Amino acid sequence: MTLLDLRNLRITIPTARGDLNAVRGVDLTLAAGETLCLVGESGCGKSLTAMTLIGLGPKIARTTADRFGLLGQDMAGQKPRAWNALRGRGLSMIFQDPMTSLNPTLTVGRQLTEGVIRTEGLSRRVAEARAIDLLERVGIARAGQRLGQYPHQFSGGQRQRLMIAMALMSNPKFLIADEPTTALDVTIQAQILTLLAGLQRDLGLGLLLITHDLGVVAAIADRVAVMYAGRIVEEGPAAAIFRAPAHPYTAGLMAAIPVPGRTPRGTPLPAIPGRVPGLIGAVTGCAFRDRCARALPVCAAAAPLQTRAGGRMFECQNPEALS
Repeated sequence: MTLLDLRNLRITIPTARGDLNAVRGVDLTLAAGETLCLVGESGCGKSLTAMTLIGLGPKIARTTADRFGLLGQDMAGQKPRAWNALRGRGLSMIFQDPMTSLNPTLTVGRQLTEGVIRTEGLSRRVAEARAIDLLERVGIARAGQRLGQYPHQFSGGQRQRLMIAMALMSNPKFLIADEPTTALDVTIQAQILTLLAGLQRDLGLGLLLITHDLGVVAAIADRVAVMYAGRIVEEGPAAAIFRAPAHPYTAGLMAAIPVPGRTPRGTPLPAIPGRVPGLIGAVTGCAFRDRCARALPVCAAAAPLQTRAGGRMFECQNPEALS
């Protein structure tokens, strides 16, 4: 089953200096049971895309798409009632920072159960039983006792587990996780990734994971979509992209990862020079050209050449050699 079928998503935000073309023609697909990682630098449009996919994009934004398929429904132009029904049953999201996403004035039991009580008409007892089961599944001990506690009484890793349990309360088919390990230390990050991978496998979820950490991608992804300046510049199976990245931006990201046993201690890691370009007004040519060692004169004038082959897609006039 195809859970996400997105074609030519464009998000434009009006500003005092002109229109900000934040997302510029994004295509994404996701099947049931699949994990797709959307990666890229901060500010490239990953989180904005995720928030739009769950119907929570900025109200001032102008959003268009040739196709906006979610769980078999066309969500283009849908009213809030339709989005509320979808979020309450088939679509859910884990947000970046659990401490700012959880309400400090309400018990975690109230926050876990209020959505399903409203959307599914469950009794409080049944909803709390589901919450206890999910808290135990995500590794929260003494779950029944902890329903009456508040978010500040949980550690950072436990609060992220609470967010995962909350996202699963509605038995979603499609789960979006936006930087779910950013605020956690490395040991807890590994635990959360293992937990997500196990839940995705056991429940058959389609998982869209937003991250800038390629280590996370290597651990969990079936497919990877690399985003730069509001566009997907490379997409394909994770193993193939890690083995032989085609887009120079992807290759630059890969080169910046230290490899245990191969990267000499104390040596500086390669870095991509320059900065992400501004996206106010029209963007001509390739947005990466000023940072790219493989740029050609044509890159300034013509849109990047899109190539599709072997289940992969990349946009570049002068790609890296594939092996």
